[in-house]
This record gives sequence, structure tokens and C-alpha cells, in this order.
Amino acid sequence: MTLPPLEHDSAAMLRESVEVGLSAVDPILRSLERAETVKAGKEGLNALLHLDRESALTDAALVETRCAEARSEGGSVGALAGVPVVVKDNIATLTLPTSCGSRILEGYVSPFEATVVTRLRAHGAVVVAKSNMDEFAMGSSTENSAFGPTRNPLAPDRVPGGSSGGSAAAVAAGVVPIALGSETGGSVRQPAAFCGVVGVKPTYGRVSRFGLVAFASSLDQVGVFGRRVDDAAMALGAIAGHDPNDSTSTVKVVADYRSGRDASLHGLVVGRPREYFPADLAHGVRAKCDEALERLRSLGAEIRDVSLPYTELAIPVYYIVAPAEASSNLARFDGVRYGLRLTGDGLRGMYEATRSGGFGREVTRRILLGTYVLSAGYYDAYYRKAQQVRTLIARDFASVFGSGVHVLFTPTTPTPAFPIGAKSDPYEMYLSDIFTCTANLAGVPAMSLPIGRVGGLPVGGQLIANHFDEALMLTAAYALERSLGGEAHR
Repeated sequence: MTLPPLEHDSAAMLRESVEVGLSAVDPILRSLERAETVKAGKEGLNALLHLDRESALTDAALVETRCAEARSEGGSVGALAGVPVVVKDNIATLTLPTSCGSRILEGYVSPFEATVVTRLRAHGAVVVAKSNMDEFAMGSSTENSAFGPTRNPLAPDRVPGGSSGGSAAAVAAGVVPIALGSETGGSVRQPAAFCGVVGVKPTYGRVSRFGLVAFASSLDQVGVFGRRVDDAAMALGAIAGHDPNDSTSTVKVVADYRSGRDASLHGLVVGRPREYFPADLAHGVRAKCDEALERLRSLGAEIRDVSLPYTELAIPVYYIVAPAEASSNLARFDGVRYGLRLTGDGLRGMYEATRSGGFGREVTRRILLGTYVLSAGYYDAYYRKAQQVRTLIARDFASVFGSGVHVLFTPTTPTPAFPIGAKSDPYEMYLSDIFTCTANLAGVPAMSLPIGRVGGLPVGGQLIANHFDEALMLTAAYALERSLGGEAHR
């Protein structure tokens, strides 16, 4: 029997159905059917790497039992009871491999689970699959996976964005209403924009990184995808909060991210940073952003032109800091501790054979670049200087938010999704992150939501808020989504 598709159900709808007594197993079965179709390649998306039907159904049965007990005792079922989720392949899970899209970790199963996954399970969510990704989260298109590129569900000849393209594609293709991704320079927001879904990157420290395989530790964060703003808000609320296993996680109280669902925008000041609207911005993207800003104005918000003058230095700074930290973090993958081990001439030969055979081209490029900028004689000229400019970028945001601006609105990407194979020049590919990596360098929260289509391709609008103002950012997103309605997807 073929079950009804899941693509029109939100996380809230699924949870409400379980709360009133409907089966928690049914939505998981529907998700698995869709996931198996996508994974088997019938649609050629290659969005999912690992799928374990038996474990997912076992977990779903446990959730159903817990929900039945909660209802009989007059309690509440979990906030995500019966909601299927997909997890990016660089986030550790106990029942599925964690390969980071790399041959060097192919088949590796973590002995522990990431805090974000444990928290999702505690709220009743069920992990159905791990998603494809750029190897070790290095890329802007999900073309750099060792297991082949992922295709955009809305335009299969185009990329879904990266590095969390598999998670974004899984949500857009109707496999799940919620997915986890990770960000270092925009890897949740950029694929969200390309696939026409919502992607949220919280404040650095708001969500635990315990169990997230490190790429660049001062930039890495776990983010969430949702089909709607409310899906993303529910997922973020479930995983946010202090974790004693992560010394960078904050003890600040987590706000109610769904509290702004029906709130007014009167009194809200929205900044329009001129550096994010350059003269060569794609015409269709600019037009959709202008329409979204007018929509915010019509909802009662004040639109104010502002400046973030160090934005133009964000890409060079990011591509010094991130590879430098990556070259250190990835030193652990040497054939001794994890995954792949190839034989060579002695210990050094084993190291060389394993790392040469295990890492792909983009990862190797960034390790070499990072090692160079950290080397004696070049550290001060490159790495130290980049960190100094990073401070100036963070001060840009502090100055704007200190002037009375509550949130910023910008395009998420300079263009809609580009064709697979269109960007062979690494620097041209890096420019895909030009509007997103500043938020990672400053540590502020940011999100992308659909604001329309150009030539049938989704366009994302980006909202950026001050540190730990996720609730205010989501309030603006709720209002804009509600106002745009179906226009956001056509």
C-alpha cells in the first residue's frame, strides 16, 4: 500500500495529530517511503547517504508508546512527537554512519551521539536518514561529496547549494518537514535559498556543537531547515540551550521561538545594508528583495539604509580563518584513529597514503591553504591580520544594532541556484557565500526564507539579528512569510 505523501504536512500538523491520538508510526512510514524513493535514485537526487528503516520504525514504536503513556497520565507528548527528521552526515548518530561525505570516514559509526540528536529524540522526533554533503562541509554546492553530487529537487540540472545541500533537498523533496544542517560560512542559509525552504543559523553558542565533526571550530554551528518558519522555530527550540559537553555553549535562557507567530511589526526597525545590494546583483534577486522590503514596510516596520563597510573583506578573511582551523582539526584523520587506513612505506608512508587517498580535491586544497597561512613567517601576515579584520566586521554589526536597528534584511545569495558543474573556479564558487559568511564571522544569528522565484528558481531573503535575538528575527520572518503567502513560492 502506498501511503499519502508527507510533502504538505508541517511539523506542527504531525505533532498535533499524534497529540490527539493518531499513530506516531504512520508519519515515519510515510517519510521512509519518500526517503527510499529519493535514496534509490528514482528521482536521481542523491540527497541521502544512509537510511535504516528498521531502526527508524523501532524508534517510532517507542515514541508511540511514550505518547500513549503521556496521554493516559494527562501529560503532554513531546514537542516533536512523531516528526521525522534528516540529519547531516557530519553530525554524530549511534545507529547510522557518520562519514562527513568523505571516503576517509566511509562506514564510520560514532560511539556517541551529538547533543542535538539526543535532544531531538527526547522531544519525540525520529531520525530517518543522514544526508549528503560537501566533504567535511567544504563547499557551496554539494558537488564535493565523495559519494556524488546532490541535485536540486526543484531543478534537477542545478545544485541544491552547500554544504548542507542534502538536508535542504530532503526538506524540499518532501522527505521530512525538518532537517539538521551545519554552517561555517552560510551552509544552511545558502542551500535553503536555492531549494526554497527556511534555514536558520543561531547565535554562536546558542546550540551545542558536541558531536558535530569540527571543520573550523570558531565558525561551526548546527542549524535547522524547515518547510515553513514555524517548522524551523520548533526545531531550533528543541535543540537550543546549554550543554556541559560544549564549553562554548551559553547558559542564557532559551526564548520561546514560536511566540511571535502572530505578532505585529509596528515599531520594528529593519536595516537595509547598502553593501549587500551591489550594482551587479542579479536583477531578479534585487527585485524580489525590494518587494520583500516593501512588504515589511507595509506591515509597519521602518526601513532604514545602513552601512557595514568591512563586508567587502569578509570572503578573504573567511577563506584564511576557516582553512587555518580546518588544517588543524583534520590532522586527526591520519589512518590511526578513525576510518580509512591505506598501507605505505613505514608510518609516514601510511599517513601520506591514507590522507592522499581519503581526502578529496577541495579538502586537500583547504588543508594546504590553511597550513600555509599558519606557517612560520606567514602567520602574522595572514592569520593574525585576518583575525583583526574579523573583529572589525563584528564591530560593524555591533554599531548598526547599537544605533536602534533591530534586524537587517539582505539577499541570501547573489543569484538563484546555478547549474551543476557551472563553477569550476574555486574563488568564483567561494563568492556564493558573500552575503552569508559575515554572520558567521560576527557570531550573530541569521536565517533565509523564500521570498519568490525568478525563472522558476527560488530566491531567498536573509534576516540577521543581534546576538541571541533569534526570537525577534523569527517574529519578522513569521510576518513576512504570512504576508507573502503563496507568492513566496511562485
